[in-house]
Amino acid sequence: MATPKLRKTRIVCISDTHNCNVKLPAGDILIHAGDLTNKGSISELSRAVKWLEEADFEAKIVVAGNHDVTLDEDFYFHHGESFHNKIKQNPADCINLLTSSPSITYLCHDSATIRLKSPTGPHTEFTVFGSPYSPRNGLWAFYYEAPTPDEDGGVDLTSLWELIPLEADIVVTHTPPRTHCDQPDGQRPAGCEALRQALWRVRPKLAVCGHIHDGRGAERVLWDLKNKDTPYAERATIAWEDPGVGNNKMSLVDLTGKTGKMPALANDGSHPGRPSYDDDQQTATTTSPSMGASPDLSSQQDGLGSSVAAQKRGSGASSNDGMVGYGGNPESDECDCEALTGRSGREETCVVNAAIMKGSYPHSEGKLFSKPIVVDLYLPVWQEDDEA
Repeated sequence: MATPKLRKTRIVCISDTHNCNVKLPAGDILIHAGDLTNKGSISELSRAVKWLEEADFEAKIVVAGNHDVTLDEDFYFHHGESFHNKIKQNPADCINLLTSSPSITYLCHDSATIRLKSPTGPHTEFTVFGSPYSPRNGLWAFYYEAPTPDEDGGVDLTSLWELIPLEADIVVTHTPPRTHCDQPDGQRPAGCEALRQALWRVRPKLAVCGHIHDGRGAERVLWDLKNKDTPYAERATIAWEDPGVGNNKMSLVDLTGKTGKMPALANDGSHPGRPSYDDDQQTATTTSPSMGASPDLSSQQDGLGSSVAAQKRGSGASSNDGMVGYGGNPESDECDCEALTGRSGREETCVVNAAIMKGSYPHSEGKLFSKPIVVDLYLPVWQEDDEA
């Protein structure tokens, strides 16, 4: 099988628009990470969907958020009378606005593989997982109980995020992962630790979220895949400096390395059964000038062959056998072979909190808005003969 080529694909990321139809820059893919509305009424959702459908993007990925209450049918059945001045809404009609849209891919804790087929577009493909869920904070939709782990990691975390497929290239969640784009003004982390651990295992190219309005921004997370002592370890985090602050420039996150300001993202999307994604234009260097003493990410995994994983599976080892989240020698019982084998090129993930709305209700100083965050990312070009 020929090695696929990579091509730059522009992704416009937004979240937490709360009924505000902001101006969108041009791109190939639009991602909305939830809270399209304030309370999810049919009129609110109709306006939001109309705005999204009119936006000129080849693919549009949308998840709900905790404020889009009618899209959580079970929640609305139990608590709906607390909203919309007790004027009952029909969740089925609200959900249908999104699921029947010809141009929107609506994901509710599931995944899709999308090919961009426009002759004028990048002709790339990707697998995306999207979910509306966030840790409980008041009486809002799509919530789950997410206890904060103690220093020894002794709390049983939710298994919700185990459904993210390991081959996902992009993960879209309403909640941020814990300690990444989730700490407004130096407050305690408000994101989900279970999601952070899931991202260690999946290591997508891009993870888009929102929910924490003042956590808006981006970070490149460098995963530690050799650590034999600490599960779900990270080597470093590189903070993004927004070039669009105080000017008319785009808020651009360049993960291609072409500008020279930052190296290309060290993530080739590798997965068992996929060919590796090598490209002459992409040199996935592993140092960053902004980090001072830069971490060395080159070849974090050695010898993670498929035969070892097969031996592990044959011996009865599984993700519940105490080996989840550990790197190191794949022959060790403490190595998470399922997450590492055949996926050695997934060393880094860019986390983007794309919240548009600043601050929180009641917005005493008036509503303020951030710009959409634009991400340039290499994705594989799909071949016509793949459809045969």
